[in-house]
Amino acid sequence: MGQKVDPRGLRIGINKTWNSRWYNKKNYKANLQKDTLIREHVLTNFKHAAISSVDIERSVAKLRMIIRTNRPGVIIGRGGKGLEELRQTLERKFLFKEKLQIQIDIVEVRSIEEDAQLLANDAAFQIEKRIAFRRIMKMMIDKVMQNRNVNGIKVQFSGRLGGAEMSRVEWLSKGNIPLHTLRANIDYATATARTTYGAIGVKIWLNKIDQLEQDKQRRPRRSRRR
Repeated sequence: MGQKVDPRGLRIGINKTWNSRWYNKKNYKANLQKDTLIREHVLTNFKHAAISSVDIERSVAKLRMIIRTNRPGVIIGRGGKGLEELRQTLERKFLFKEKLQIQIDIVEVRSIEEDAQLLANDAAFQIEKRIAFRRIMKMMIDKVMQNRNVNGIKVQFSGRLGGAEMSRVEWLSKGNIPLHTLRANIDYATATARTTYGAIGVKIWLNKIDQLEQDKQRRPRRSRRR
């Protein structure tokens, strides 16, 4: 049986970083647990906001939370009312003992096709709506490969697909996905679809162009001299 490694953890320090960025030698365990609870609270209460990730940065007197989402208006609310309510809730539930200034930054994800987590959540939602899983795979792959910033994608579903009695694994891929190339910008995400016949796991591998390829595309082409 193969020993699988998370592509994001393999590339930490190369082209990936941690979701929690801070250093505290004494209260490491408590702070890490609070970060996990804060992240779960945001993802649970804003399910319809299409949240990709929640990053947390700590300093001596400040906690900064970076929320990447495809629908920033759902979190911000009218006149920033939603952000203020979220800030007060975090202070009351998780940071009531710490005198930390909370800063919440919202980063809009404009293209869903370039974010593996949003794709996985969308696939899980469609499975719960009883759409055929093969159709979901083909439609998602065709849509993603039209994006010029993506070199390859792999979609995998596992469980009682289509209500079958025996669970199985089905996957479909297109393009190039070099998982052993550390320089490759591999985005990976998982999601779970809760259906009447059991849970179905969703995994997405996304190979996005790296920074060198982006710089090459942005450079204007020089005309050759005759």
